[in-house]
Amino acid sequence: MSQLWEYAPAPESRDIANLKPAYKMFVDGEFVEGSGEPLKTINPGTEEVLAEVSTASPSDVDTAVKVARRAYDRVWGKMPGTERAKYIYRIARLIQERSRELAVLESLDNGKPIKESRDVDVPTAAAHFFYHAGWADKLSYAGYGPDPRPLGVAGQVIPWNFPLLMAAWKIAPALATGNTVVLKPAETTPLTALVLAEIIQQADLPPGVVNILPGAGDTGAALVGHADVDKVAFTGSTEVGKLIQSQLAGTGKKLTLELGGKAANIVFDDAPVDQAVEGIVNGIFFNQGHVCCAGSRLLLQESIAEEFLEKLRIRVSTLRVGDPLDKNTDVGAINSREQLTKIQELAAAGEAEGAERWTSACPLPDKGFYFAPTVFSGVSQAMRIAREEIFGPVLSVLTFRTPDEAVAKANNTPYGLSAGIWTDKGSRILWAAQKMRAGVVWANTFNRFDPTAPFGGYQESGFGREGGRAGLEAYLDV
Repeated sequence: MSQLWEYAPAPESRDIANLKPAYKMFVDGEFVEGSGEPLKTINPGTEEVLAEVSTASPSDVDTAVKVARRAYDRVWGKMPGTERAKYIYRIARLIQERSRELAVLESLDNGKPIKESRDVDVPTAAAHFFYHAGWADKLSYAGYGPDPRPLGVAGQVIPWNFPLLMAAWKIAPALATGNTVVLKPAETTPLTALVLAEIIQQADLPPGVVNILPGAGDTGAALVGHADVDKVAFTGSTEVGKLIQSQLAGTGKKLTLELGGKAANIVFDDAPVDQAVEGIVNGIFFNQGHVCCAGSRLLLQESIAEEFLEKLRIRVSTLRVGDPLDKNTDVGAINSREQLTKIQELAAAGEAEGAERWTSACPLPDKGFYFAPTVFSGVSQAMRIAREEIFGPVLSVLTFRTPDEAVAKANNTPYGLSAGIWTDKGSRILWAAQKMRAGVVWANTFNRFDPTAPFGGYQESGFGREGGRAGLEAYLDV
């Protein structure tokens, strides 16, 4: 007889977040009131207002860019790499020192489980600053010529799914290569970026080198379109990415885009089944599926499909959905009501188009934005759930008979951010990886990130790389 385990609540204290009633934007080394309409940031787990946040108007954006230009011309662009590295190392260490505070604040503002904020987001954010600090005095050995030069002012716009980590991905390489930064965090998740601004202040980074401007899409548009921004880095939806690319065409600004995805996870008949089940679960239910590179399409070889699906459903049924601050929680809250509505609409479309829906029977909290982990089987390539990015905890399962069919189905998408291959044969991994049209291909694992490894897209998932030696190029005049 199987034993039923009852979990006692294990909540992390929200007091650790040092939440303030109001937050200001960060310009020229100081926290100042923005002249935009203030926004209220919501806790997705409870729907309560966390804080009021000052936002930037177009005139504030103009001021921030001017300040960043001045800091670049007078201080940061001229500073030797060995000196820049000291500041970047200091930021990395301060992120580590304040890691618990940042993790709790991230879970409050974003809705992700505390164990993910604590064990993935914050440590990886610090790792990006540590890694890029190491490059600051070695750029002449990076393969981009004997004396690569910075571009100037970088305008950076980041999404709500990894608020602190995305800020680190953007800011660290820009600083290491000698650029100054104006960053706009996502409208629904500005808080950890503003605590990162406190850390930047604590690290005595020269005023104006990093500026952080909360706001909605209009703030981002003003930043992207500013005439004195030399480089634009955007992570977000493909729709907005296309608009930015169109807007910047012919301006001479350097651009990198990391956009949406519809990644395929291919499981061959010789794959280690239990290991693959864990990888599939991690690939789609990590961070509530709010991951651009999420493995949202599962391609199963026909001969193992039935057995694999049964094991997968059993495993998914054990996932605990609930309070993001509870250390037992596996799947937290959906980031916003708007995103929850989109997920519900696409799941309904999957049912309407004839796919077989299985949803975990896990209890959901009465308040907050929650969606139970869901698996669709019997999915055809024409269905919306197989084509459109759901950005939620919803998996679409398709089957294949031959390796060629698997690759053809995996590549049947306008996206191309990531892919996964599960097999016991190294030769098959190498064969499939060469044929997959994706920027990142994982073998017998999924969602593995490291600052030393470049990450980026292909086709409608964007272009350019972040991380690793290759990621430095986006911030250098080469």
